[in-house]
Amino acid sequence: MIILLNKPYGVLCQFTDRSGRQTLADFVPVAGVYPAGRLDRDSEGLVFLTDDGRLQASIANPRFAISKTYWAQVEGTLDEAALRLLRSGVEIKGRRTRRAEVERMAEPDQLWPRHPPIRYRKNVPTSWLEISLKEGRNRQVRRMTAAVGHPTLRLIRSRIGHWSVAELQPGQWREVTDAAAGQSGVSRNDS
Repeated sequence: MIILLNKPYGVLCQFTDRSGRQTLADFVPVAGVYPAGRLDRDSEGLVFLTDDGRLQASIANPRFAISKTYWAQVEGTLDEAALRLLRSGVEIKGRRTRRAEVERMAEPDQLWPRHPPIRYRKNVPTSWLEISLKEGRNRQVRRMTAAVGHPTLRLIRSRIGHWSVAELQPGQWREVTDAAAGQSGVSRNDS
């Protein structure tokens, strides 16, 4: 079984929490599925859940080089030098990141409001980037953009491989019936 979830901001990417915070269980009432990789509590977007341990490992493990694509709203306007650094790899905690695909983008058309909204500062512009990685270090996108002087304000995972968050609102999920296609399935909203 494969489930694609649009994880809302503020939700833990696990099924239990002793502190009573929102978890995946508040949105996906399906037993026996587990996330393939994680999204931080303050990140949003696509979470891939499966009951297939081998598939879960192949998506989560960087050696399989499954691309993960993010939309990042960052503080300021990036110049070409900052984009080149992000693309070639930046040093984080003494290790250089792998090459990444990084492009400027307009604010995504299908973007949903975030609750709570990001802090708006009248005198500080923001930019949107589309960043595709084939590794997944802890808070990697946030650390990469901070390393080039543009902290991430909002982070949304839009794709994992060929699977997309398209047409899923925060808290909605879809069961994928054809793992090879990754696009078909039945939409569900049990939130």
